[in-house]
Amino acid sequence: MTPLFHTPLSRRTALRGLGVSLSLPFLEAMLPRSVHAAPSTYKPLLKSGTQPTPRAIFCYVSNGVNILEWVPESKGKGYKLSPTLETLKEHQANFSVLTGLGHPHSTGGHSGGDTWLTGADLRAVPGKDYTNAISVDQVIAEQIGAKTRFPSIEISDMSGTGGAGHSHTLAFDRNGTPLPAENSPQRLFERLFVPDDAASREATLKRYAEKRSILDDVLGEAQALEKKLGRSDQTKLAEYLNSVRETELRVQRQVDWVDVPKPQVDPKGLQLNSKPGDAHDRPMWLDVMLEISYLAFATDTTRVITFEWAREAGGLGIGGENHHELSHHGGDAGMLTKLAAVDRGYLSKLSRFLTFLQSTDEGGRPMLDHTMVVYGSGMNSGPRGEHSPKNLPLIVAGGAAYGLKHGQHIAHDPDKHPPLANVLLSVAQKMGVETENFSDSTGTLSELV
Repeated sequence: MTPLFHTPLSRRTALRGLGVSLSLPFLEAMLPRSVHAAPSTYKPLLKSGTQPTPRAIFCYVSNGVNILEWVPESKGKGYKLSPTLETLKEHQANFSVLTGLGHPHSTGGHSGGDTWLTGADLRAVPGKDYTNAISVDQVIAEQIGAKTRFPSIEISDMSGTGGAGHSHTLAFDRNGTPLPAENSPQRLFERLFVPDDAASREATLKRYAEKRSILDDVLGEAQALEKKLGRSDQTKLAEYLNSVRETELRVQRQVDWVDVPKPQVDPKGLQLNSKPGDAHDRPMWLDVMLEISYLAFATDTTRVITFEWAREAGGLGIGGENHHELSHHGGDAGMLTKLAAVDRGYLSKLSRFLTFLQSTDEGGRPMLDHTMVVYGSGMNSGPRGEHSPKNLPLIVAGGAAYGLKHGQHIAHDPDKHPPLANVLLSVAQKMGVETENFSDSTGTLSELV
């Protein structure tokens, strides 16, 4: 690896890496050799006397993978990487491959993005076509979100929430309501790092006052209405009121942080105009969104990120191939070859991100040791192109400082439906959530933790 930084600078000068410049009071910068290389080790990001904190990012790829070239033939420690996973060879000691896991209560298919972090049966409620549950990232954000400006960040290649069964987000609140995702690097960067001027501050406070007034009126009317409703309607109203209260908390947070300066990050070198739906731009868009995710972690702007690299049934993969069409390969050798190429293209982006984290010193350990990276899909396209919630492709990297064990292939029998929720519960606990259950979990995954 070519070092990026080599000459020490003052604490007040810019740290340039990933094509950006960080002017943070708790960073000690070094001069760059290349804005295109990954950052080499630099001094701790943390203020003196503070401790590193756990972080988690959940990265989702749609349409499954070529499972024939994904699953390693050997198991346990010292396993041989599969042809596709060879892309991550330099990081083998820092990640685990998990196979055979799935969501026993999910229907699979292209609703995998909706259920990947919830494990829900979307048709569990009679009379409803769609009912989701809280996603694990939001369970974590509820516990630790108050410590950062943003409790969580949601990213996707399509903005907003999308439609039921084809959501543009991986994040769902306590009521199973989708949380909107951002797909514009420019808007996301401005939201996280561009300082608010006086007019923006006043506008935020004005919006807060207006929303507070509306919320107060809504809550008052709802409480009066509740006494007149039957049990079923009372339940629906309670769900609605929970959403109102969550909105109230988000509004309050805006005010709590309105006078806290945002980290100073120079956008120079970041490809903020990259478009996720453009075949030429797509690789750059993935890179810049992961760069912004890295910076959000490095500046402690958030500790929880969900990143849906592509919406389920989305057509565009890396290289201009129709990814959705390839997932319906029917066992065709040519389509499987192209599908594996898409898989490797995505993994090359993951490898680059892991290099950033591994190359950053934080409290005497790589930043990757304090960051849990969960990468995979909620759908298995299978040997014949069938769309199943069994044997989902999954990689867990980082988190060694919190006891995660890597360099292994943890293989399970997919016909016994071991729940993926066991992995999600394990990550939630390592993030500091005090719970023994999540979704349909049967416990933590002992081989991983």
